[in-house]
Amino acid sequence: MKESVQPAEGKLGILIPGLGAVATTFIAGVEAVKKGIAQPIGSLTQTSNIRVGKRTENKYPKIKDFVPLTDLNDIVFGGWDVYSDNVYDAAINAKVLEPALLNQIKDELSALVPMTAAFDKRFAKNLDGTNVKTFTTKYDLAEQLIADIRNFKAANNCSRLVMVWCGSTEIYQEETEVHTTLAAFEEGLHNNHPDIAPSMIYAYAAVKEGVPFANGAPNLSVDIPAIVELAKLTETPIAGKDFKTGQTLMKTIVAPGLSARALGVRGWFSTNILGNRDGWVLDDPDNFKTKEVSKLSVLEEIFQPEINPELYGELYHKVRINYYPPHGDNKESWDNIDIFGWLGYPMQIKINFLCRDSILAAPIVLDLALFMDLAKRANMSGVQEWLSFYLKSPQTAPGLKPEHDIFKQLMKLQNTLRHIMGEDLITHLGLDYYQDLVESM
Repeated sequence: MKESVQPAEGKLGILIPGLGAVATTFIAGVEAVKKGIAQPIGSLTQTSNIRVGKRTENKYPKIKDFVPLTDLNDIVFGGWDVYSDNVYDAAINAKVLEPALLNQIKDELSALVPMTAAFDKRFAKNLDGTNVKTFTTKYDLAEQLIADIRNFKAANNCSRLVMVWCGSTEIYQEETEVHTTLAAFEEGLHNNHPDIAPSMIYAYAAVKEGVPFANGAPNLSVDIPAIVELAKLTETPIAGKDFKTGQTLMKTIVAPGLSARALGVRGWFSTNILGNRDGWVLDDPDNFKTKEVSKLSVLEEIFQPEINPELYGELYHKVRINYYPPHGDNKESWDNIDIFGWLGYPMQIKINFLCRDSILAAPIVLDLALFMDLAKRANMSGVQEWLSFYLKSPQTAPGLKPEHDIFKQLMKLQNTLRHIMGEDLITHLGLDYYQDLVESM
């Protein structure tokens, strides 16, 4: 497959709907790394190694040296937001990064001014903004976004584009008839169908233009059948959904360990406090439900209570998120896990994770953007399940259950990279080492 991967030549434009805490932390971080004043910690594409060949060969190149990824110096940024603040001002207001760092890249950040956003207050009731597009139909809105995409590409002399949704979580939705086919969806755009959310319009505009789209929020978006159909037609990679950052990241690390040891779990109570814009949006019950559904799905898929009823059949899983302004972007989560072991004897695990939501999310945005661009250049269109490693609710083929175990997800990601580069896949079976030893005796 290596021969079919196009080189990463020219500029890559990363377009971002939603220039809030996550996006500004990501952009500022990349600009700081480009200047040599910070390190891209947490980014697999920039700092992680991948094993190639047998263990005895001792070949562990950096991922960025193994696959043809875009160099950070060839990245340009653009985006949309309901507020008109440039990225420097937005980053200052987000209070994630220290002003001392931001001031060193002030010129680069100040030059990034958001385009007017596609916005519908019904889908994010706690948000207000004046930097929004006017339109007659949602199809007109999609056409405006397509024009933005084309103009940005031309103005910045980009060879390629990707889009990563970093906007707020929209209200909970389930698929309806308007989402089922591309024809129904486009008719719905013309008719201003109320079930078509802004994130879907961004996804439609991107995929229509052949721009890879990744959804970093839990709302229904690029995962509707209509956009999947469009992605096949335009041969465009898509991925979703919901960046895997704080509490859910810990669940996908801890739960596989409990399952591997066949330890039972009776209950898992999770609560969070968060004070940034995301926390404010999630303070609305309809928006919280979207996030709740995403977070609840993880344990069920890892523990599989239907086939392990004696261990997980009575698992009680509760998730809470509370808006608490004093903490800002510094999310704090608590988990109480009631487990049981040999002969049914009970034990407990307590986890108190004081994390920084945007600090954990920023490298995910970078990796998704670079890997989605790689997928496009490798002619890998449609759903990119191999990027599940980064997402709470991985998008899969219809009828296929997602894999939430982060260690299996990492193996899948690494093997996909090996496959792209024409290298042998690694199963970790390892019997060949010992068979060779036996035959040599």
